[in-house]
Amino acid sequence: MRKWNLTQNDPLCLTLAADARLGPTDYADDQIWELVFGKGSPPAVSLQTTYGLRARSMRLFPSFTFQDSTRIDPATFHSQPLIQLLFPNFLMLKYSPFQGIDVITEYWVPESHVISGRIRLLNLGGDAVHIKFEWIAQLTPAEGQRMAFTEIQAVNVLAGETGSLEPVLFMTGGPKPGTGIYPSLGLNLEIPNNGERQATWVLAAVANTNDSFNLARSIAGRNWEAERSRLESLNSQQVEVLTGNPDWDAVFMLTQKKAIESFIGPTENLPYPSIVMTRTPDQGYSLRGDGSDYSHLWNGQAALDAFYLSSIILPAAPQLAKGLLMNFLFVQEEGGEIDWKPGMAGQRGRLNATPVLCSLAWMIYEATEDREFLRQIFTKLLAFLKSWFTPRHDRDQDGFPEWDHPAQGGMEDHPAYSPWLNWSQGAEISSSENPAMGAFLYRECQSLMQIARLLGQREELLEIQTLAERLRQAVEECWDSVEAGYLDRDRESHYCTVGSWLGNQTGPGLIPIEQKFYHPVRLLFHIQSNSGTRPAPNIFIHGMGVTERERIEHLADTQIRWMLDQGRMTGELLYSSIEKIEVQGLGSNDYLNVYSVGYHQVFYSSLLPLWGGIPHPERAVELVEGSLLNPFKFWRTHGIPACAVPPSEAATVCDCASPAWNALIGEGLLSYGYQQEAADLCSRLIDTIIETLKRETAFRRMYRVESGQGQGERDALTGLAPLGFFLDTLGVRLISPHRVAVVGFNPFPWPITVKYRGLTVLKQKDKTTIIFPDGQTVNVEDPAPQIIALEKEAA
Repeated sequence: MRKWNLTQNDPLCLTLAADARLGPTDYADDQIWELVFGKGSPPAVSLQTTYGLRARSMRLFPSFTFQDSTRIDPATFHSQPLIQLLFPNFLMLKYSPFQGIDVITEYWVPESHVISGRIRLLNLGGDAVHIKFEWIAQLTPAEGQRMAFTEIQAVNVLAGETGSLEPVLFMTGGPKPGTGIYPSLGLNLEIPNNGERQATWVLAAVANTNDSFNLARSIAGRNWEAERSRLESLNSQQVEVLTGNPDWDAVFMLTQKKAIESFIGPTENLPYPSIVMTRTPDQGYSLRGDGSDYSHLWNGQAALDAFYLSSIILPAAPQLAKGLLMNFLFVQEEGGEIDWKPGMAGQRGRLNATPVLCSLAWMIYEATEDREFLRQIFTKLLAFLKSWFTPRHDRDQDGFPEWDHPAQGGMEDHPAYSPWLNWSQGAEISSSENPAMGAFLYRECQSLMQIARLLGQREELLEIQTLAERLRQAVEECWDSVEAGYLDRDRESHYCTVGSWLGNQTGPGLIPIEQKFYHPVRLLFHIQSNSGTRPAPNIFIHGMGVTERERIEHLADTQIRWMLDQGRMTGELLYSSIEKIEVQGLGSNDYLNVYSVGYHQVFYSSLLPLWGGIPHPERAVELVEGSLLNPFKFWRTHGIPACAVPPSEAATVCDCASPAWNALIGEGLLSYGYQQEAADLCSRLIDTIIETLKRETAFRRMYRVESGQGQGERDALTGLAPLGFFLDTLGVRLISPHRVAVVGFNPFPWPITVKYRGLTVLKQKDKTTIIFPDGQTVNVEDPAPQIIALEKEAA
């Protein structure tokens, strides 16, 4: 177990929460903490929370008095705090408030309603010392009462009230009320030369003071050393990366910590631990008491998020990755569909899951080689894949399904389809055939074909091959040689039309169009309600369809998607020409614009066929060198942006790099032999994330590609460092302590060592050295892919 010495100037992310690997967590009342240095009043080494906004603030921090000098602010300490151990629910600090007196502070979250700690004071001087130690609990309640000294069952404690909680602070050693200005429990300690004294404190917060007290006292009675040993053993399974750059090493450790920390549960609605997008002190409390009122950050596990997170936690936590997949299969419907975002309170996204679950299953197999797991889920995965090709999702039955909502493909901010951004075109994404959808499904087919071969499912293999080939051909038809990328197209005309404005109208009336189109177009209506109530318009389109036959299409108000006072409506039919549009039912001040839908948007979904493995090598070169590596399109300082050329008003969204999406595209680079470019992309992302961690002590959902500034939610799991992509770029796939797959040599500028459960892999420019736990060493000088295993295991 590596012992760190991280300072306040290093990359940091210091949240603490209950670890779902060690037992169930409370989805509706999950108390999350964060360690903060030198902030607040007074400045302190402060552990703080808001109990999910039930309190304005709850702070816990120490005070030390020695020879009439009291120190709370770490800026006044003789030596600054060093973070030496950091797990999802445990943190250890070392510092010296006074010369010759070292303090080791450990924080531990044993379950969702408790935070506890142990503080050890060591006398390094030549004489015995007397020191007063106080543990301060500073509660600013939303409503209730501040922490105050009281006795419960003849025990001195601090107790308070905020919202629905009545927290109690308990401390061992017979503490007295603190003498300072802040509510505290204090101990007067005499520490002999080269001796130490220690105390344990526990803060429990449930709905009743006596229950909080009993819970705190029971936690205090646990064997601290045994609990710490258990935590160290569990977390020693993480992948340890040594690059020679301590910032890089730290960001990979913090990424794994935060990834594990995102797991909560299980509940009766999902049988395995699930994930939340962010887990911060302001979150974790449900007013309804069951989590059904949570926002999108806590209301379910989305397939794309689960896929990215699994690439981080594998191979260290295979049971968690398997559990995510099993949660999806648990909610599978009879027809094979799987909900896009099943939640722990029974929430449903009511969309079909992003087609990455077969790929996730294969990723898990590559990290575990658990064939029986694949055998158990193969039939369900096949049914899920087929569900995408039904008329519900492949509306024209051409073998190229359509998305039902931008969120399914991680395209909530797409300039053509976003339903809630006013600068977006706002067209229905189901009107288009999208290369990213084709890439996801093609990759699903490839993954399921590998599983079928492994399990000897020959009949199913042929069926999947047919689906894959149709997809490949359809996606290739989306190629645009001018843009050097794959573009969306209308689902029926199969043209990538450029949108245009056709006319407008205030109030009811007639809009003359009198226009013929080179390619058939689909209409889009933007409605601005200025009357204070939403109108119920009826729209009649007079024109000719693709067969040159006259028709009148009626669009009812039930087809409008409203966002506040703005409505968007996409037509169902295509037109070769339009004579006029009749508008009824608008208020006299309501405003309507008419457009033809444009699909010519260069989003990073246009690059995803590279990850899918669709283009032939020559076309892949065009895509990579014409678009991806083009600094005027996608190859930017801090990663690959969502849009090659974003609308000016969309820069804060579309000019940002998502590590999750960048990792997919980077994997595509690797699959076509661009290892050095993949290493460059990986380095840009990691360096950017490091700067954000230093500046904000948090990850962000995405990062501006020119400035590197973090954007979006703090500690969003899709903003974590791409550990899986990094290891793939390095050419290391960890399977077990006795088995590892390697390929190529190290493309990074320094030797890199990867450690996993006693296995050590040293990657250098021209060779790879593997040291197994028993000391056996293998040197690999052939860059070809190969699996290296201990002789006794291989036998």
